Amino acid sequence: NTPSRIGGANFEILALEAIQRHQLAFSRRNGDNDILRNPGFYHWRAGGEAHVNDPKSIANLQEAVRMKSQKAYDRFLESTMRSIRDCTLRGQFDFKFFPKAIAVEEVEPAAEIVKRFVTGAMSLGSISIETHETLAISMNRIGGKSNTGEGGETAERWKCTDPLNNKRSAIKQVASGRFGVTIGYLANSDEIQIKMAQGAKPGEGGELPGHKVTEEIAATRHSTPGVGLISPPPHHDIYSIEDLAELIYDLKCANPTARISVKLVSEVGVGIVSSGVAKAKAEHITISGHDGGTGASSWTGIKGAGLPWELGIAETHQTLVLNDLRSHVILQADGQLRTGFDVLVAALLGADEFGFSTTPLIALGCTMMRKCHLNTCPVGIATQDPVLRKKFAGLPEHVINYFFFLAEEVRSYMAKLHIRKFQDLIGRADLLKVVKNPKNQKSLHLDFTSLLQCAKSLRDPTLPIVGGSISHDFELDKRLDVKLIEKYNEIWGGYSASDKQKNLFLTFDITNQDRTFGTTLSYHIAKQFGDSGLPEKSINILVKGSAGQSFCSFLIKGISVRLEGDANDYVAKGLSGAEVILYPPKDMPPHFRSELNVIAGNACLYGATSGKAFFRGIVAERFAVRNSGAYAINEGVGDHGCEYMTGGKVVVLGLTGRNFAAGMSGGIAFVLNKSGNFETQCNKDTVDLMQVTEKEDMDFLQSFINEFWEKTESEVAKSVLDSWSSSVKMFIKVIIFIYTFFFYYSL
Repeated sequence: NTPSRIGGANFEILALEAIQRHQLAFSRRNGDNDILRNPGFYHWRAGGEAHVNDPKSIANLQEAVRMKSQKAYDRFLESTMRSIRDCTLRGQFDFKFFPKAIAVEEVEPAAEIVKRFVTGAMSLGSISIETHETLAISMNRIGGKSNTGEGGETAERWKCTDPLNNKRSAIKQVASGRFGVTIGYLANSDEIQIKMAQGAKPGEGGELPGHKVTEEIAATRHSTPGVGLISPPPHHDIYSIEDLAELIYDLKCANPTARISVKLVSEVGVGIVSSGVAKAKAEHITISGHDGGTGASSWTGIKGAGLPWELGIAETHQTLVLNDLRSHVILQADGQLRTGFDVLVAALLGADEFGFSTTPLIALGCTMMRKCHLNTCPVGIATQDPVLRKKFAGLPEHVINYFFFLAEEVRSYMAKLHIRKFQDLIGRADLLKVVKNPKNQKSLHLDFTSLLQCAKSLRDPTLPIVGGSISHDFELDKRLDVKLIEKYNEIWGGYSASDKQKNLFLTFDITNQDRTFGTTLSYHIAKQFGDSGLPEKSINILVKGSAGQSFCSFLIKGISVRLEGDANDYVAKGLSGAEVILYPPKDMPPHFRSELNVIAGNACLYGATSGKAFFRGIVAERFAVRNSGAYAINEGVGDHGCEYMTGGKVVVLGLTGRNFAAGMSGGIAFVLNKSGNFETQCNKDTVDLMQVTEKEDMDFLQSFINEFWEKTESEVAKSVLDSWSSSVKMFIKVIIFIYTFFFYYSL
């Protein structure tokens, strides 16, 4: 039911195609020995379906970047442009050139144009560490940006100071799985990208097969080696545009110097969505086309979902201009960009920046074997197999050469259009014309009138529409963290973590207007000392009141925060080693029972990687979703507790909602099953339920519950400890299948 803004095939064409497919399936045969023809739908086959990445183009590009051969690049353009004309929407366009070009020397230099190029979000895990680092090195050398993808990045790469060998990715992605997202990860970024969706698999989360989750990948992602990883389809802290605005604010607090980006999929209506994203104070928007997808995308998504970026970029640019929002955001096109022709079309439709993924991989040696998901990539790019990784022969120079070939091609087009500055290209859809392709009857029915409408005609043409020229005001100077940072600098400013400094004790009142408490303080600590933070309890904070959203999000090791009161959603989201304690006010009436009252909202500990959290009361839905290392305890949880959990331990001293442990692939949960109905509330697709019989588990439970009682004076904890011999028998241990297998195998 996807509507088309540009027309397209009519019922006569659709009926003809249906008949042709039927004839292929049920054609008359002379016998049973006929060979079933491979149409080349997924893999290129001679005489089959046309592919943009055909063998001839791949060979020519690799020769061009390795030999630095302009002739080979020209051959690459020749073969690729034929494919683009046959396979893509932009292939139906051409440029309105002047009869005589201006001198290329008058056009903006290639060294400036390449700064608008970025490599796409390909995670460490879907591709090898060698490939991931090579992409980062190449982009850092030319002033562009590389993107980590959603698999995190090792901390060693943040410390690179050699400009010729800098392995740090400038763009850090925050996706629904939150793999590897710590405060140090966020603090060491120039741009933070929220991946709402990906063009190759809109509406789906990534899935990394277990055979690609090596010990190194598991350590970076805070997960279990050999166990497949599934990203949730949605962000569990985003269920409305207001939630997205909150995450943008949280990430800005986690790194005030970083540009906050939101990645959207090209679809009908993406312009309206982008307007909401711009109003939510995003500083950058990526429109992802339907092409692409590496080792964590399904075939069905790659081949059958999404729309071309040409539609999304044009609609987004026009809608943002119409709503006077274009100058607030930088717009990026992403999805199988390959040539200077592609870059120019994207710019004329409204893009400021340009994302490349598949083609840089081809420059590094990819041969499009389509084995990314099998871990058998023969050239060491999309594999974690140590033997195959040794076959990787790509160099940063290969990617650099490709981008400079590309930039020079763009310059030649600009000279023919009499455009000297690249900024003057952006949004000039009036410089495009339609060239019908008679080979494809469907293309003859396309109407590009709305797509090629010049956005300036929609508003006063004198209004500025330069992307990113107007900054958002996040009002970070009005936060409680400003006071925290002042006190912190008095004690720790200018010192190293090994220096013996006296501990800091602070007390504040807090209201629900005070959002993302403690996060910017954690940013400053992470920048000074790294992800390891400070010695435990170096900074001790007591706050009283009702805390706003994202209380103690991404809080770093060395900070201990006690909240006497209650809190909104997302408490300790992305917890990075700190200690967070919540308990009701001390002056509550004697009949008050914390185990019957909610003390914190939804999605607490979402994506936590380390640290401890104590909740004297009930926590709402989606508690500890994607927890990958934190230890937490509470007196009851709502629906979907411990969903997609990959590490850490959670203790529940009360009732649970439905769908507990759905998609859990690591970590352990202990649930006090007093009611006896926990099994009906648990999703047992990936987990086993066991009685607590091991001494190690009993000792952990008793110690952790005792710590909970000491810190919060929980009556529930005291009751459990007072009757320990009987209480321990009521605990259910929730553990994933692979742990159970190793447990029984060890016996």
